[in-house]
Amino acid sequence: MATTYEAIATVTVGSGGAANIEFTSIVNTYTDLVILASTRSTSGGATDGSVYFNGDTTAANYSRRVLYGDGSAAASASVSNARFLIVNADGTTASTFANSLIYIPNYTSSNNKSVSSEGVEENNATGAIAAMNAGLWNNTAVINAIRLVPTSGNFAQYSTATLYGIKNS
Repeated sequence: MATTYEAIATVTVGSGGAANIEFTSIVNTYTDLVILASTRSTSGGATDGSVYFNGDTTAANYSRRVLYGDGSAAASASVSNARFLIVNADGTTASTFANSLIYIPNYTSSNNKSVSSEGVEENNATGAIAAMNAGLWNNTAVINAIRLVPTSGNFAQYSTATLYGIKNS
């Protein structure tokens, strides 16, 4: 069975930055969704960001298991939040962007939605974050909107995210 990726929408942040990157009116004609993001924050403190579905920003509705490292140590944790996105902080190497892949299988099913992600902060220094997440959105609704939000600050100019639909044929 062939699998086909189809770009649904791309958002590139313009001059002045943006508080979020949002995909709305997502059609339900695909089996899975994938987001590829290249992001940087205007804040020195942000190294991650949240991925909210259908406007649900309640942290307790999201759970994840994360495995991460920073160049000198590795750890894992179970947490209740939607931080599936890695974001370069403003204090990292100039003009570098973190890269993330977020995979959402069966987004139209009537079950709770699983999410997996991986991402890496780009930084010409001894420490940079790399993380992998396996998570769950505790909601049975079809996903029709996705919002990416940095933990602090705004997305910097040239941050980009593309939403792909996957069709099995």
